[in-house]
Amino acid sequence: MAKSTPFTSKDLIPQEECLFIQPRKSDLFIGVPKENFSIEKRICITPEAVQTLSSYGHKILIEKGAGEAVGYIDLEYSKAGAEITTDVKKVFGCPIVVKVVPPTLEEIKMMTQNSILWSTIQPKTTNKKYFEALLKKKISAIGLDFIKDENGSYPAICALSEIAGTSSVLIASELMATSNKGKGLLFGNITGVMPTEVVILGAGIVAEYAARAAVGLGANVKVFDNSIQKLKKLQNNLPVRISTSTIQEKILQKALMRCDVAIGAIRGKNRAPIIVTETMVENMKKGSIIIDVSIDTGGCFETSELTTHEKPTIIKNGVIHYGVPNITSRYCKTASMAISNIITPFLINFSESGGLDGILHQENILTSGIYSYKGLITNQLIANWFNLDYRDIQLFIF
Repeated sequence: MAKSTPFTSKDLIPQEECLFIQPRKSDLFIGVPKENFSIEKRICITPEAVQTLSSYGHKILIEKGAGEAVGYIDLEYSKAGAEITTDVKKVFGCPIVVKVVPPTLEEIKMMTQNSILWSTIQPKTTNKKYFEALLKKKISAIGLDFIKDENGSYPAICALSEIAGTSSVLIASELMATSNKGKGLLFGNITGVMPTEVVILGAGIVAEYAARAAVGLGANVKVFDNSIQKLKKLQNNLPVRISTSTIQEKILQKALMRCDVAIGAIRGKNRAPIIVTETMVENMKKGSIIIDVSIDTGGCFETSELTTHEKPTIIKNGVIHYGVPNITSRYCKTASMAISNIITPFLINFSESGGLDGILHQENILTSGIYSYKGLITNQLIANWFNLDYRDIQLFIF
């Protein structure tokens, strides 16, 4: 008697092997809207980037005047291959929308269902309604500052961090002028005059470039961080040796009491940790300056508050606080070129991989940047920050 088997005779016949099919290249239709120049002057795509993308067969639609604040006129974009339009709805109606800052709720209303958004994402400057609006229209969103490369670094953050670090020192130098209610000190190490004292919290890229700029101007710099490896790397990258220390309350407080400028450049996994308490700020010299570069993730000074380019400073306890989140927008052309250099290869990679579904079929660095996928939040930091349901993006990779 033949044994029973769960398989049919058809199941036992050898089947054809199913091989992976390489995703087809996806031609992109990219809309680049004009930013609100009162809060953001940078642009994601330069005319040179338009020319590169056009050579790959991609179509770029740019709102009239989008590059004006940076010094790029419409004619430059037109000659590079872009189409210029005054129709804002048409730009936001493109399958892919590329912006520096996240769109407003009104702008999201103009976007189409299941479209794709590329932008930076600053949790401190956005709110829950923004993400709910994305989810409602099932818009997939890629955060440029969330994309992690093969080396574990964040290309967009690294590029902008270099600018932010240098900017923080240049801004502090301006704020110290008497005309800006500062102490009237000059950063430069003038013969016979004691050098300006600068304290930097953190030892990452922002801190390195801030220290480099401050040292170049003749300041006396002290850097605090709890990572000995980061401090050692920073020392090796700078042209001169500077004072470094782990974050110990008494030592830090002593340094802050003596300093003329304090720069916050520490980030945490979710929010920037508060390193400097209000009591420490109260003991700082009157007229000293705080530049909190970490303000976009909460700030590392307890007394820090969000400010704008129109009103960049507030004074608390006699100390001038600078808390503008998009600090690199102050040097908008340099920042725009840096962002464009980052996003252009990303867009080409996105296209060559077969678009959104294509990058989910393979190991691709762009996957790390997806924080909203077809109506679901796929970034845990955002989900935790705004109390939203979270789905791991790895569940959609197959």
